[in-house]
Amino acid sequence: MSEWTSRYPTGVPCWVDLGVPDVEAGLAFYRGLFGWEGEIGQADVGHYTTCTLGGRPVAGLMGRMPGQEGPVAWTTYLAADDADAVIDRVRAAGGTVLVPPTDVLTFGRMAVAADSTGGVFGVWQAGDHKGAGVVNEPGAVVWNELYTPESARAKEFYTAVFDFTYEDMSDADFDYATFHVGGELRGGVAGVRNGPPPHWATYFAVRDADETVDRVDTLGGKVLRGPEESPYGRVAAVQDAQGAVFNVIAVASNPNDPQ
Repeated sequence: MSEWTSRYPTGVPCWVDLGVPDVEAGLAFYRGLFGWEGEIGQADVGHYTTCTLGGRPVAGLMGRMPGQEGPVAWTTYLAADDADAVIDRVRAAGGTVLVPPTDVLTFGRMAVAADSTGGVFGVWQAGDHKGAGVVNEPGAVVWNELYTPESARAKEFYTAVFDFTYEDMSDADFDYATFHVGGELRGGVAGVRNGPPPHWATYFAVRDADETVDRVDTLGGKVLRGPEESPYGRVAAVQDAQGAVFNVIAVASNPNDPQ
């Protein structure tokens, strides 16, 4: 299914957002690339903008604070029935709390943490805002996965915090496992050595990966890798015009179906 209308179970990727120096320019980029719409939020909420696709929430954009350090990067949020309880488990499992649980008006309760290997993720306890209202269709998130050089340690962490289970798909050249919540496939964990720092990667579905990367270039972004064939569709790694890295994939079949 491509539409999600109920509350996401604890541990399931439910939302992504991006802090950028220029929210208006960010919305223009993703409108041109994916057809997103949205109204720029007020300054007192960091210009937080809920982007929509076909009238349904798909992702968020917000302004970076002056002097904010670190790369411009997409954040994956994992759903929580109780954000405070999840953050207690994060601490017990060796993670680091970066933003403690905080109410966001009536929309929900959020926190930001780093896992025991350094991968940053958000926690979202839904209120009025349930998370993404559309997934697994062109212009929407289709897959989330963690890249880390310490995959065994990371898997232990997410099992302790969210009760993830795993299916090992590794071979001699590739350390990879899919993770499951309540028996359902929800994403992946890739063991990557000599690569970028640990991070959660976001994949957006597209109809045509080659045409999409051409538009990335036209809109002022950069193609980092691909497009290239994979067992799941034609995929490319790209960077938007303000430096945020993400992936696009023309899916052969949906690897992640929330229903």
